Amino acid sequence: MPGAKRLLETLLAKAVKRGRLTVAYSDGSTRSFGTPDGIMPEVGIRFTDRKVPRDIVMDMRLGAAEAFMDGRLIVESGGGIMEMVELLQGNNHWDAGQRISPPRFRRRMADRLKFIATQFNKATSSKANVAHHYDIGNDLYRLMLDAPHMQYSCAYWPREGMTLEEAQTEKLAHIAAKLDLKPGQQVLDIGCGWGGMAIFLARHADVKVLGITLSEEQLALARQRAEAAGVADRVTFRLVDYRDLAAEGATFDRIVSVGMFEHVGQPQFETYFRCCARLMKEDGVALIHTIGRMGKPGTTDAFTRKYIFPGGYIPALSETVAASEKVRLIASDVETLRLHYALTLREWYRRCLDHRDEIVAMYDERFFRMWTFYLSGATAAFESGGMCNFQIQYVRSRHALPMHRDYMAEAERSIMADENAPVRKTALSSA
Repeated sequence: MPGAKRLLETLLAKAVKRGRLTVAYSDGSTRSFGTPDGIMPEVGIRFTDRKVPRDIVMDMRLGAAEAFMDGRLIVESGGGIMEMVELLQGNNHWDAGQRISPPRFRRRMADRLKFIATQFNKATSSKANVAHHYDIGNDLYRLMLDAPHMQYSCAYWPREGMTLEEAQTEKLAHIAAKLDLKPGQQVLDIGCGWGGMAIFLARHADVKVLGITLSEEQLALARQRAEAAGVADRVTFRLVDYRDLAAEGATFDRIVSVGMFEHVGQPQFETYFRCCARLMKEDGVALIHTIGRMGKPGTTDAFTRKYIFPGGYIPALSETVAASEKVRLIASDVETLRLHYALTLREWYRRCLDHRDEIVAMYDERFFRMWTFYLSGATAAFESGGMCNFQIQYVRSRHALPMHRDYMAEAERSIMADENAPVRKTALSSA
């Protein structure tokens, strides 16, 4: 038995205990791992050439991803790539202190050096990194995301049986409530995406919002959506880096940033929070919503760095707060969303499968496989890996907010009542 095949089987025998993974090799042999339990998936895969085991043992995530993308690893039974990844990660719950075997030492060292080299994420490279992911075309995101708000970030699921559209609306209301908005305030949305948050805030509060992005595709569509929603007089969008905006000297009553901090990069954490502090008025409030690590600081895996988010990094809570403390920002409220993103990602994955032919026509089959592998891996990371979402509220003054948290729930109920009012719903349906 070739060494790579033998090593792969050793790794899979340790990794798969519940459920079953059956591997069919290119030489015609097969091997099964695990024991069916009626809960975990039972998946059958096939390798089309003898080099696949070697590629996988070098780096299980990147090797498996590229083999799947190239059609060299085929999921033949038990579902699709989502079920295969769920089987592997679900047997190695982060909560239990276990994990799938890491890359071999030489690959880990090479990955670490590449990670360090790409993490500086200066203003000159940030726009290119953003364009890599967000300027691939708005049509893909229209197929995958919720139609009302186009939120490419974790939704909020306080009840069972919700639709993605309802959960994303709940997320916007949940965040808006934490901002404690007052009439006439100026709000900054850092990393505004397609404008969903900015438009929502302008509709539900007497505030003016500036949304900033580094994606030209997002900027154009955000402006169109603000016009269609009838809030273009209260919402402005600019193509500008947060560092350059801070240098201009403007200040805001409120700052919101959803799904952007993951793109900042470790070396820029203190710079990011220093800019936020400069952009906030003395009695200002900021709400940062980010993907986070439930454990200690780590590194970005090679697949994500290469294909999905170059320059990106998922922060641990410890390093996030440590950076903000250096500029005397007060973390006035912290919430950890543990499973909400998993529900969101499964819905995005389902919608991509429903629109497979359209996505393949836009790009190609390899892109579709890459995209669904990304969504599958992310789902597993939130269901049984070490990923979560943090919502961290910051103030510069301890007197900026009420002394109790009741105002959040009260504001959230009020915003949702306004959102669900018949007049509001009629206006939205005609927009």
